[in-house]
Amino acid sequence: MPRPGPERTTHEHDGELVVFLIGMTVRQWWRPDQWLPVFRAMGPMLAELSRDRSSGLAGFRVTLGAGGPMVVQYWTSLEALHAYASDPSATHRPAWSAFNARARRAPRAVGIWHETFVVDRAESMYVGTGVTGLARATRSVPVGSRSETARQRSEAGRTRPS
Repeated sequence: MPRPGPERTTHEHDGELVVFLIGMTVRQWWRPDQWLPVFRAMGPMLAELSRDRSSGLAGFRVTLGAGGPMVVQYWTSLEALHAYASDPSATHRPAWSAFNARARRAPRAVGIWHETFVVDRAESMYVGTGVTGLARATRSVPVGSRSETARQRSEAGRTRPS
């Protein structure tokens, strides 16, 4: 992996952009029988989506917060996200059914949540980090004279139809 330098980059993107946050809140750490299967369910879904370039998942990153793990996902359309979530042949449906069954047996052990954002414009700046986040999911480009400030990048970052 190349060493990150002091170069400044931003992202470039055409078309619809959806940011999907999904997380797990572990409320009873002493109940790994309840939260560990929920935690383990995300990996196969991300692998399945990553293998299928037409799935609509443009990229993702996994983070850890105070309440538990969270995945930031970048999607090419809201339609693609909904199609995956409702596909009976995809990994998501059995995982969702298993979570609901588990939650009925131990409703206070673990929770899941998600937030979906259809993005009209996005601004990004990466200095010395290498390609990550939105730039990894879309395209990483050098900051130029027209993208020197956050305001300029915000204007340039308006989503444009494909």
